[in-house]
Amino acid sequence: MGFPPQHQPRQPGIESDMRPRPIFDNPHYRAADKLKGKVAIITGGDSGIGRAVAVAFAKEGADVVIVYMDEHNDAQETKYYVKQYGRRCALIPGDITDEHHRCKIVPYVMQKFGRIDTLVNNAGVQYVQKSLSQIENRQMEKTFHTNVFAHIMLTKDALLHLAEGSTIINTASITAYRGEADLIDYASTKGALVSFTRSLALSLAKKGIRVNAVAPGPIWTPLIPASFSPEKVATFGDDVPMGRAGQPFELAPAYVYLASEDSSYMTGQVLHLNGGGFVSS
Repeated sequence: MGFPPQHQPRQPGIESDMRPRPIFDNPHYRAADKLKGKVAIITGGDSGIGRAVAVAFAKEGADVVIVYMDEHNDAQETKYYVKQYGRRCALIPGDITDEHHRCKIVPYVMQKFGRIDTLVNNAGVQYVQKSLSQIENRQMEKTFHTNVFAHIMLTKDALLHLAEGSTIINTASITAYRGEADLIDYASTKGALVSFTRSLALSLAKKGIRVNAVAPGPIWTPLIPASFSPEKVATFGDDVPMGRAGQPFELAPAYVYLASEDSSYMTGQVLHLNGGGFVSS
């Protein structure tokens, strides 16, 4: 199946430039106030998986704070949809790897909303290289700072305000389990997030704060045309048993589940949504 060949020159990519646009909202989804009155922070919430999660959370009654880089038009569009479902939405642009910026996020949320119930660590970058020898130190540092270190530090900031019943959800990847020859440093960061999820869950269990993760397979997000060649995009997702890439809206209910009381007896776990792709636990 695949997609029309296309490429974007910089990451994390612009959703409005994609052909076709990702599907982030399921009109048949039936909300049940599972997150009514809650406040969620979503990094990378302007587009892709983060946008779908923001919209699903809003449907379930949560106010949403979207942390993103500089994709302002995408972020404004996501905010529009969140508000269409009757919820508040705040946008915080900036580089989460910049400590001066990151340390302002949680205080801003507390000032504006007065609480934090769920933190979704979702922002990420990936750079294709054919071998380890081609991965420059600058690239490796950027990948780890964005995908791992910034999220660990943001989680540390948020923990000052998370109470019993709060949740943390990390976006891992199928690459953490099966590897990826052209994404060695990216796959390594996602493996680190899996270990972070499991270790932090053990640390916070007695406080009643649950920590879980979602490990997507091939999902049609801006990161794909911003990472891969047009030829790779044209066949993206064809190699999984279901024969296609997933759409962001197909992942959003998993995040709702992990943020809600429906998953009250679940922590330190990873949900695999990958079209039937091979994983080992």
